[in-house]
Amino acid sequence: MPGPRRPLVVTADHELLDDLLRLAAAGGTEVDVAPDPAAARARYPGASLVMVGSDQVAACVRARLPRRRRVIVVGRHSDMDATTWQIAEPLGAEHVAVLPTAETWVVEQFSERPEPGPASRTIAVIGGRGGAGASILAAGLATTAVRFGHRTLLVDADPLGGGLDLLLGWEDMTGLRWPGLSGADGRVDPPALLGALPRRGDLVLLSFDREQLPGVPAEAMAATLDAARRGRDVIVADLPRQLDDAAVLALQAADRTLLVVPAELRAAASAARTAATIRMHCEDVAVVVRGPAPGKLRAREVATALGLPLAGTLRPEPAMCQAVENGTAPCADGKGPLSDLCRRLVDDLMGTRTSTAAPA
Repeated sequence: MPGPRRPLVVTADHELLDDLLRLAAAGGTEVDVAPDPAAARARYPGASLVMVGSDQVAACVRARLPRRRRVIVVGRHSDMDATTWQIAEPLGAEHVAVLPTAETWVVEQFSERPEPGPASRTIAVIGGRGGAGASILAAGLATTAVRFGHRTLLVDADPLGGGLDLLLGWEDMTGLRWPGLSGADGRVDPPALLGALPRRGDLVLLSFDREQLPGVPAEAMAATLDAARRGRDVIVADLPRQLDDAAVLALQAADRTLLVVPAELRAAASAARTAATIRMHCEDVAVVVRGPAPGKLRAREVATALGLPLAGTLRPEPAMCQAVENGTAPCADGKGPLSDLCRRLVDDLMGTRTSTAAPA
């Protein structure tokens, strides 16, 4: 499990950075530092506090960093003017701090220890090639997480993946789909968003409208991830192999990414390119190898060739495939190799060890 989230300082102004490091030390905390929004993006959503230097405010707005709580714009009096608030507003900045006047107040912000929220965890799943089985694994992870008492959001972010609503047997359920979030910019009430999505029990799904399959807007993905971090225990994201901006946001928010690869030489070669791209955005990447292996290629050989740890294997389950065709979600009964794998992966993600399913 990761350590406590630290404040994030975003500035390329060395003098301002020196001042903020001094004030953070006075507040008894260490900070992460990013010189620009590109370097900040991965840590931006989860930081306990974000201090954006006046030199980077406009760049952060252009980069369309998601709105979040506890964002403060800070700079010297000579760097501020009447437009600072207008520029900072799209970031959701709560305050503009002018140094040196506000130094004592800034120290107080660094020293404040916000109440820890729920330990939400995110796992992304990507296929090493088309038809690798990533969607089956994503759906299995989501249903397994719910079975063991975790409030879960399943995000279908692959417009060409066939539809997770079909895989769950939810295609006739009413509720908000991606097109309904096309105008989201972060000003979304988390309970309202989660309450508008299709759901059964503690499983909530965000998928595509079958009549309209656009790409996922990055702003909608950012708003969804923010809402889910506040209202779900587990977020499972089924992502496309060709990463768009929304998929990159999900990867950067993921605690772990699983790359699903068939046990075939050409599939492994294709997955190597995908793995290299994933690693640019997520540190914890592992491979799940799907059998059968026509050429007797072993799962560990695939993992070694990709330079990734082996998270597990998928074996053929004709009975499960037949059940899915009849509208039963993967792992709904908790039986079979896929259920065993998903249970172990959820345990690893949450840092727990389950023995029996949570009561209904």
